Amino acid sequence: IMLSRSKAMNMALASGAGMAALNTMADCFLVGAPAASGTPARIVGADAAGSLRGRSTQGTTQETGASASIGPVGLLSAAALGLSAAARPSSKKAAAAAGRSTGAVARRVATVDVDVEAANGVQESGPGSDGADEIAGFGGGFGGYTKSNTAARRVVPTEQQAENRQRIKVVYVVLESQYQSSMSAAVRQINKSSTGLCVECVGYLLEEIRDQQILKELQADLEDANVFICSLIFVQELAEKLVEVLTPVRDKLDACLCFPSMPEVMKLNKLGTFDLTAISGGPLGSFAQQIKDVRQQSLGDKKKPAGGGSFQDGLLKLVRTLPKVLKFLPGDQAKDGSAFILSLQHWLGGTPENLEAMLMRVAGGYVPSVVAMNMIDVKSIMEPVVLPDMGIWHPCAPQIFDSAQDYNEWYEKVHLPLVGVAKDAPCVGVVLQKSHIATKDDGHYVAMVQEFERRGARVLCAYTGGLDFSVPMTQYMARDSGEGIVDAVVNLTGFSLCGGPASQDAKKSKEVLMKFNRPYLVSIPLVFQSFTEWQESDLGLHPVQVALQVALPEIDGAIEPIIYAGRDGQSGRAIPMQDRINALATRALNWARLRKKQNAEKKICICLFQFPPDKGNVGTAAYLDVFGSIFSVLKKLKEEGYSVEDIPESIEGLQKSVLEDPLASFSMSDLNVGYRMSVDEYEKLCPYAMDLRENWGAPPGTLNTDGKDLLIYGKRFG
Repeated sequence: IMLSRSKAMNMALASGAGMAALNTMADCFLVGAPAASGTPARIVGADAAGSLRGRSTQGTTQETGASASIGPVGLLSAAALGLSAAARPSSKKAAAAAGRSTGAVARRVATVDVDVEAANGVQESGPGSDGADEIAGFGGGFGGYTKSNTAARRVVPTEQQAENRQRIKVVYVVLESQYQSSMSAAVRQINKSSTGLCVECVGYLLEEIRDQQILKELQADLEDANVFICSLIFVQELAEKLVEVLTPVRDKLDACLCFPSMPEVMKLNKLGTFDLTAISGGPLGSFAQQIKDVRQQSLGDKKKPAGGGSFQDGLLKLVRTLPKVLKFLPGDQAKDGSAFILSLQHWLGGTPENLEAMLMRVAGGYVPSVVAMNMIDVKSIMEPVVLPDMGIWHPCAPQIFDSAQDYNEWYEKVHLPLVGVAKDAPCVGVVLQKSHIATKDDGHYVAMVQEFERRGARVLCAYTGGLDFSVPMTQYMARDSGEGIVDAVVNLTGFSLCGGPASQDAKKSKEVLMKFNRPYLVSIPLVFQSFTEWQESDLGLHPVQVALQVALPEIDGAIEPIIYAGRDGQSGRAIPMQDRINALATRALNWARLRKKQNAEKKICICLFQFPPDKGNVGTAAYLDVFGSIFSVLKKLKEEGYSVEDIPESIEGLQKSVLEDPLASFSMSDLNVGYRMSVDEYEKLCPYAMDLRENWGAPPGTLNTDGKDLLIYGKRFG
């Protein structure tokens, strides 16, 4: 029971904002206010059990600005001290985020890993009990990041659930872990039901099958599987590996559902008499030929794909035309084709209810042992509930918007007054993945949106089900000219702008971003490690993620690769890291504000190379005139309205003003001291100051100090 005298606080609690981990403790929350306030109580629905965070109505934000100085910085000290930024705290009133409309489901949000032992200690007492299924072999861990933990994605029915029930096995391979939670929940619900069916389910992440041992585990699981499911298999070498292990067992499988993937993978589809590549006739002609045509269009005149998601997005569009050809198929093929399309729509819907319906539909229609017992009424299974493939999303909105105009009308009239954000506040565009929203694995998205709004900023969140994230960005966040209507963009997918994780098109990304002309940040959710595994690893971020989500986006032109969300090792759900979300919000909003500042208000710091530390090595570079370049830059800055004062008349004068201090009387004495930083100020600005003492000793130390302060060498001009 959480009591608050503030209506805004009650709405913040109801909206599910992020801190206390109450995930598994309640089936619903009753959120209300004392009778004196007159605020009616409200129920957050039965699926709303989640982590809630109440915020005070006063929040403190920090704005960083580069120090206006030029100075030599040693390689280690620059990284450790971060002296190019000076914090200026400023208080801003930030109202709590508004609640969702009546009937909406609050989002689950957590900032810590689920306690595995406690969660795993609950045992089933029977098929209809409320406990969790057994997690077979749980506890593998990554061991740094070299081992995978597929055991955490294996759901096995308990002995009580399996007793006198028909058991089937489902194996799936997906691009990312967001489907794990929905699939596991769907399987557990089936196992708790009284349908006479129980399911064993195990999942693999696509990148894991690079490991030969994991590939062998997948092969072994396929040997006794009834149903196989895969989606978005667009990495060529991994598609070939999957085809290699899937082909020998395809005929033994009762159903093989290969949703949009490379052509060689989709050829392995099997659902009764339905053959995707054999469709011909009707208004669309040969489906197999169209796949080839889409592939050829993506290749152009090259032997390799052009990248940028052109083939992947083209294939997704082509698959969505399948309902148009059903009436041109013979009876059995039309029936099986309809089942395939419904299964695809269930899959794209992504929720546990959709995936449960998909599994029941496939088992009831195509697993012989289940069909023979007539235990599932396929006709009574729910129709797919699917999100639009692209749109504008907000955690508090009653719907997905298909235009920025409709979104802004709701946002400005309904939401902004509730959260206390001004209409003319800086606006941050946020790029999202549809799969996280569809599967309701969106806690990290919710936390990010609420942090921006808590700081008084507007947000515009656009998502797509494809792999070309430039499409929603340009459609919803840009003018017809391609220039952005937002002040900064944060890509929370962690992937390249054009092509996602499958095939990057850096040239197209550059063209889009040059026209867009706004700061572009790409932030990283952990995929192959849980938060704890990443935190405890000596090796850091998984090397596959370093390549896909740090290196490739930087080629596009992305900045600020901050890890902002972890992954729960048991459920696979995304877990927002609040301290890092705070840091990301600070950086994004600073970039947004910087764009609107007048040049005269901006502060610029130029750091000079100096290694090994010695006066003679300040600003040295082979065949480059460092001080001459700085002299030209300072003059140009002054012409463009920056506050630059007291520039020496010559390059030699500039060099002398930086390198010589007539009042100095200690080591490196003739370097000019630009700033004296007290120990208190240093420890305030450097959150890791205590950690540095082990190797560097207590500040101010013995280098670059007068015994009292830390000395920052350089010269201010303005």
